[in-house]
Amino acid sequence: MKSIHTDASGSASVIDKKSVQYLSKSLFIRGLQCHKSLYLEKFHPELKAETSAETQALFDSGHRVGEAAHGLFPGGVLIPYIENDIAEQLRQTREAMDNNTRVIYEASFQHDEIFVKVDILRKNRSGWELYEVKGGTSLKPVYVDDAALQYHVLTGAGVKVGKVFIAYINNGYVRNGELDVHQLFTCEDITAQVREKQPGIVEQLKKQRKMLNGKLPKIDIGPHCSDPYPCDYSEHCWQHIPADSVFDLRGNGVKPFELYKEGIIRQKDIPLDILNTKQRQQVQATLKKRNTIERGRIEAFLGTLKYPLYFLDFETFMSAIPLYDGAKPYQQLPFQYSLHYRKKKGGRLYHSEFLAEPGIDPRKPLVERLAADMPEDACIMTYNMAFEKRVLSELAARYPEHRQKIDKWKDNIVDLMVPFRQRDLYYWQFKGSYSIKNVLPVLVPELSYAELEIADGGAAMSAYHQMCAAKDDPKPLAKIRKDLLAYCKLDTLAMVRILDCLGDLRHAKP
Repeated sequence: MKSIHTDASGSASVIDKKSVQYLSKSLFIRGLQCHKSLYLEKFHPELKAETSAETQALFDSGHRVGEAAHGLFPGGVLIPYIENDIAEQLRQTREAMDNNTRVIYEASFQHDEIFVKVDILRKNRSGWELYEVKGGTSLKPVYVDDAALQYHVLTGAGVKVGKVFIAYINNGYVRNGELDVHQLFTCEDITAQVREKQPGIVEQLKKQRKMLNGKLPKIDIGPHCSDPYPCDYSEHCWQHIPADSVFDLRGNGVKPFELYKEGIIRQKDIPLDILNTKQRQQVQATLKKRNTIERGRIEAFLGTLKYPLYFLDFETFMSAIPLYDGAKPYQQLPFQYSLHYRKKKGGRLYHSEFLAEPGIDPRKPLVERLAADMPEDACIMTYNMAFEKRVLSELAARYPEHRQKIDKWKDNIVDLMVPFRQRDLYYWQFKGSYSIKNVLPVLVPELSYAELEIADGGAAMSAYHQMCAAKDDPKPLAKIRKDLLAYCKLDTLAMVRILDCLGDLRHAKP
């Protein structure tokens, strides 16, 4: 059956009505978040943003979590994903069930033009138990919606589902020896919630299909663009938002969407009296292109520094499945650091760095090398010291032989972020942010992350995982190592140059 469809540009095309009706778990959840996103996914996938390395890393982590969860009920049969062959996946699932298989991974079902794959299906005396595996650390409403759709499909296909569970990560688990999947996962019974949701699932399916048979929904941007998941069509939907908009406002004052709903989009149209002090400063600085330099406060900050002065930056990775003893799920484990340092004020700039070998617990060699590279009495400069202090505290807890030195380091940390967070130095181009990625290009335009292969911490984390995966392949391994070292080195060099600017600007005019 065919129907005429008019797209966003007004041009008409012939659409197979059956394909419009077809949905999957991911499509349904997308539609729950935003009908417009679902429509674009169906008819205009070319408008989707490219998948970032960080997003891909999250997908890969999800696959690893799913595979680890098989250990909850070992010995099951896996129904592989076969692209463009739903029928074969359904056939293999039916065959496994007919053969009285007790546990099936990725069992495949279709009903009401909806195709789902169930993470774990387990048979008991009262029927089948459905387990939806998630990488989160708590039960979220969207997880229940996901499982409720699966229940709708399975029961509609004639499967007797006795119970439904969400298996999610227990972030209190600490690995000690072999991975204990029964400690790693919390399995929460959501059967009652899933059954209560069934009328709503049916109603939502009707709404989504009715929408898909019409024109592009007129849905404006809103908090739903990132809740519960960041939408990969946001770049398209937000293209009408100009530079220096209300969405550039920082801080906990007026909420940008509150202004947007009132028709206020540009900062120049915001009534200043409704803004808090920092937001008002930001807007006035932007509109008048005005900078703020508090010389006395900058001088006081610089007066807290001592020499030798070390500029320290860690790079960390995390994994839902703890890889090493003493690690928790999603714990940020350091694998790299960069140190720039001066032994005396105005003296020569030195550099030292460390990047762990792939595939090993990086913490012990890192802390041993750091202990050799940095003296106990060093004054340490970081950018956002809470992060480095947390990393150091966890290293001290893991390796008590280094605790005394680490505790002294922590006592001597100075946070370069402070004068920017307090706006002792504020340039209108910062756009209300005090992130080093915003501050650096304004104060030190000749230094830039733009030319680097790795340009932020998320990309660095993803690269480290890639490095571990490529540990036996010298060519990609060498390139990843080179890119990681270049990125981390720039982080500490950026601090050096920003500090130099502070020293120069304390005498400058606003």
